[in-house]
Amino acid sequence: MTAMAEAGDHRPVMLAEVMHALGPRDEGVYVDGTFGGGGYSRALLEAAHCTVWGIDRDPEAIERGAGLARQYPGRLTLIKGRFGDMVGLLRSHQVATVDGVALDLGLSSLQLDDPERGFSFRLDGPLDMRMEKLGPSAADIVNGATEDELADIIHRYGEEPNARRIARAIVKARASAPISRTGELADLVRSAVRRGPRGKKGRDGIDPATRTFQALRIYLNDELGELDRGLSAAEVLLSPGGTLVVVSFHSLEDRKVKSFLRARSGGAPHVSRFLPADDRRAASFSFELLTRRAIRPSTVEVARNPRARSARLRAAERTAAPAWPMEHAA
Repeated sequence: MTAMAEAGDHRPVMLAEVMHALGPRDEGVYVDGTFGGGGYSRALLEAAHCTVWGIDRDPEAIERGAGLARQYPGRLTLIKGRFGDMVGLLRSHQVATVDGVALDLGLSSLQLDDPERGFSFRLDGPLDMRMEKLGPSAADIVNGATEDELADIIHRYGEEPNARRIARAIVKARASAPISRTGELADLVRSAVRRGPRGKKGRDGIDPATRTFQALRIYLNDELGELDRGLSAAEVLLSPGGTLVVVSFHSLEDRKVKSFLRARSGGAPHVSRFLPADDRRAASFSFELLTRRAIRPSTVEVARNPRARSARLRAAERTAAPAWPMEHAA
């Protein structure tokens, strides 16, 4: 296996916008809940004499980050785990509150560019897609799920209109031999939606295999459930005045973030500032929106990094109101 790249050697999506929203300050405590390549963590550490807790479920990300942690002794601590569990993870280190939480819900370039991880069909590799390298792989799902189950996964998590056709093609193909490679599955999906097997793009400019790969990855890693847990965990951890910043990359994620923040803010930026002090409903709002609409990357950034084109950033500031119970989640 080749040596892994050092953390922090790539620029994450919408870095300037994330740092602006977080407003890092000296002695602040911040959570980089999706450490990845360490880009947000490095930027925070360079911007202020603060403390950063980097969390990632991918063991390779934690291993890569060791070098960055050595550069900032006592200021950057890496934890292997899921950001949905950040309350317990940080409290085990005697950290009860933080001043900012950043979540980048996209895959890192290091994950996408490694064919052995199986996240991308750009380079052929094993059909894996496991964030933690544990449990069933994408190949297990593709070869073991029924046609109805596959169609439901591809439609629900990929918003793929041809889900039934793709599922039927998968079941037919695997009857001859198991599907074990990313390139094999991508070609199968392209043929099923009649776009051709050579990577031809659809009318929307997206490879026809994209939505199916997205669906399998989200389902396999329970990414939407993890997002629900992570948003609630951030609400618990953030001190009054602390900031939550979330960068998402597809509509399923963005809708969840939007719904969560709007429910907890009363639906409009700074709404509590214009209501009477004794208004009980206003007193229950745990966030104030910092972004009425999702912020998109600049054309300059998209030109430099095409992977940023679908990014959406939403941010909110924590109020002094108690965190909502989980059963009230939006």
